[in-house]
Amino acid sequence: MIRVVVVDDESLFREGMAALVDAADDLDVVGTAENGRRGVEAVIARRPDVVLMDMQMPVMNGIEATQEIRRVAPEVAVVILTNFQYDEYVVPALRAGAAVYLLKDSTVSEVQRGIRAAAEGDAMLSPAVTRRLLDSLGPAMTTRQAEARARVGELSERERDVVGLLATGLSNAEIARALYMAEPTVKTHLTHAMVKLGVTNRTQAAILGHDAGLPDDPA
Repeated sequence: MIRVVVVDDESLFREGMAALVDAADDLDVVGTAENGRRGVEAVIARRPDVVLMDMQMPVMNGIEATQEIRRVAPEVAVVILTNFQYDEYVVPALRAGAAVYLLKDSTVSEVQRGIRAAAEGDAMLSPAVTRRLLDSLGPAMTTRQAEARARVGELSERERDVVGLLATGLSNAEIARALYMAEPTVKTHLTHAMVKLGVTNRTQAAILGHDAGLPDDPA
């Protein structure tokens, strides 16, 4: 069972989401909290595997709470679930240590999948957030682009294809369909690529692929 704490200042949403998460056979909600400070206290008391965290809250917001959780309980993964997809929220949340960033218009299955991904040490962003984040980076600086291209040069052709499509914001399932391969094969290629690139999650791999200019231009 994956132990989960749900943190959100809107009581109706908090309790509703807790019930929906708890309905999954492999997920167990062990606590809820109405703000970031209470969320940190719940983590210390309950020792969950994953925290489902809102962004804008009184007393302590989601970014501050994520930072504190990663400090006091680094083994606990944080999933941000928020209405905000703008860069000023996404980037600080990822820098604070959030493993997954989802929007509140996500389906229940997407939220459950995000919790499982975080518990397994993976990273996940809503597709809309991924595309917006990559677009916001703008043209890569020459030195950063050169470094990224050198690192990408270590990949096999198939690993390069996978990272290239990842850089466009596609999920593993979408990449599998595009490359006519099984989804577990995509995950294997991505795992090998992440090791070669020296990154720890798919978001970092996507950014590196974007910096390197992937997918390759036809020229």
